[in-house]
Order: sequence, then structure tokens, then C-alpha cells
Amino acid sequence: MMKLIEQVRRRTPLGWLQLSHEKGRLLVALSGIAFADVLMFMQLGFQNALFESNTIIHRSMQADMFVISPQARNLANMSSFTRRRLYQAMDVPGVKSAEGMYINIVDWKNPQTHQKTTILVMGFNPDQQVFNLADVNRQIDDIKLPDTVLFDRASRGDYNDAIAKIEQGKTVTTEIERRTITISGLFSVGASFIADGTLITNDQNFLRLFPRREASGVSVGLVQLQPGYDPKQMKTTLETYLDDDVKVLTKAEFIEFEINYWKTNTAIGFIFSLGVAMGFMVGVIIVYQVLSTDVNSHIKEYATFKAMGYNNLYLLGVVFEEAIILAILGFIPGAIAPLGLYHLTRNATNLPLYMTVGRALTVLTLTMIMCIISGAIATRKLQSADPADMF
Repeated sequence: MMKLIEQVRRRTPLGWLQLSHEKGRLLVALSGIAFADVLMFMQLGFQNALFESNTIIHRSMQADMFVISPQARNLANMSSFTRRRLYQAMDVPGVKSAEGMYINIVDWKNPQTHQKTTILVMGFNPDQQVFNLADVNRQIDDIKLPDTVLFDRASRGDYNDAIAKIEQGKTVTTEIERRTITISGLFSVGASFIADGTLITNDQNFLRLFPRREASGVSVGLVQLQPGYDPKQMKTTLETYLDDDVKVLTKAEFIEFEINYWKTNTAIGFIFSLGVAMGFMVGVIIVYQVLSTDVNSHIKEYATFKAMGYNNLYLLGVVFEEAIILAILGFIPGAIAPLGLYHLTRNATNLPLYMTVGRALTVLTLTMIMCIISGAIATRKLQSADPADMF
């Protein structure tokens, strides 16, 4: 091992010397790689924000199991099922409670601008704790009042004045479906690709807002288990006991149910994946052009090395050395620029867009692969170079 390290240390860095000799070409190459990295970072960031923002409510629900309709597509499109299934679930040993929740997406009138925007409305029995959100649980008595709701302060849109009034204890009212409602308090969840924000209220208020909804038809069933019972085993038990007009999911499966909808059933998930692929291909083309130009401009020098006895493997190593150097140097600005872009996008959209170590390692790996592929393509002519043809 020490011998190998010594050989590497004593080796002439031909790759770096060739790249640094043409500084203009090097800067163009690094700019291209950085651009490709920024594109991949942004697409991966948007994709992660898509999944995170649309499952934050799922993660905040305080339940071990979830009962939904087989026709349900995602949280905004939860087909209702009969509440009778929850009563039946209560008969299963190990089930502590089974509460129903109503969910609907609707246009409401922004209390500040009076313009209509999309909002997610959730209603449940206020006598049962169904969220692990401290702000909601602390104000649970407030939403027991008629036509009273809690509002998500992290909603997307212009709500600063309205939020300030609510924090001062002033009355703020608006309309949903031509019915006046009062916003009595605030909590924080955040905007998503589904809706600009969320309202939470009790089940009776929900039914008043949507009189066409039947009280017997719930959107989601939240099942809590007795201590010591395994959710995976209880899933099998409940599926056997309940009719096939409902599906039973663990919490992890409920979150994956939402993610899978955005991955496979919508164009937006595909678009973000395509964006990553396009960024990768752009990087491959740019690096190939740089390395190919470098090989062509130094083809006689490479042929001289061959004539001196250096084999193809050594010469390929020089080109791959250039590829690795380009990957590392191009990644640095390509990882710094998205930090500012993430901050700008987060402030503009209220989406959870943050840099993560995992994403940085993913893009770095893709950058290395991108440059190695480009190097492999660029060395085809080098391998066939014959000193006799060059001179």
C-alpha cells in the first residue's frame, strides 16, 4: 500500500498540467459541469420538496394504522368509506381507538386579499387527539365552537396582516362555500403541491361547510393500537376482519401511498426525474467536448508516449485523471450555487427545500460517473493512435 502511495506521489500530474495549460478551456469546462450540477441539484430538490410537503400532514397524524378506501388516490382525493368499518375495527383485540377524519380541498377567500385560493380542510372529533402538533392540541377547545377553524401560518400566499391580527387575539373572518368562518388560532405545517395551506376544524364544522358530505362517510380512519401490538401483524388481522371495501395501511405505508401517487400517477414526478437525466446528459456532452478537444490537440504527444513504450492503460489514466479533476472542481461551485437558489425558492413558495448531505453525495457521484463516461468516450481515438501514422 505504501509503495502504491509513493508511486502516486512521485507520478507527474499530466492530467492537471494539461488542463491548467489552457485556462480558458478549463474555466468553460468547469462552468458547464457546475451548470449541470445546479440543474441536477434543483430537480432533486424540487422532487424531494414534492414528497416532503405532500406527506408532512401524514407524518403529523397520531395513529399506528390508517384505513382508507381502495379508490383513494392521495390526500386531496380520498374517496369516502362507511364509518361502520371503524366500529368493526374497535372489536379487534389490540385496537385502542379508531377515529374518522374528513378531508376536502376547496377554494376559500383569502382573509387579507379576498382573492380565492386552494386550501385543504380537515375535520375530526376534537375530543380525540389525532395530531402530534402542539399548536393544534393546545387550541383544541377553540375549534369546538361553531364555524371556527385553525389556520396554517406557513401557508403560501399573502397572509402577514391576517396572521398578525390572529396573534394579537383579534377576530379574523372569511368565507368558504359562501359560509362565514372565524379563524381562532394558528399552527404550522406548510404549503404543498396539493394546496396553498391547511385549515383544521372539528367534524361538525366540516359537515356544515360541506353539507353534501354524509356524516357516515369518512375520508381516513386513524387507528391507535394498545401498547405491545405490532402494526404489521395488526394490519393482517384487520384486513382479515374488515370487508374488502377498505384498505389498511401502516403509517409508513400511508406515507408511501402518497409518495407513490406523485411518483407514478402524475406528470410532475416524471418531469423532475427527467430534469435530473437531462442535467446528467448535458454534463456528459460538455465534458466530452472538453476532453475530446484536449486529446485531439495533444494526439502527437500521446503518440510519442506510445513510441517511448507507454501502454494504452497509462494514457487512458491521464484522460481519466482529467475527468476526475473536472468532476471535483466543477462540483464545488455547482454545490454552492443551489444553496442560494434553495433559499430563494423556499422564501417564494414555502416549500421545504433544503440542501442535504445525501443529495450532495448523490450529485457528486453522478458528476464523477458523468465525467468518467465522457472520458471513456473521448479516449476511443487515443487507443487507436499509431505513432507511425502521426509522424
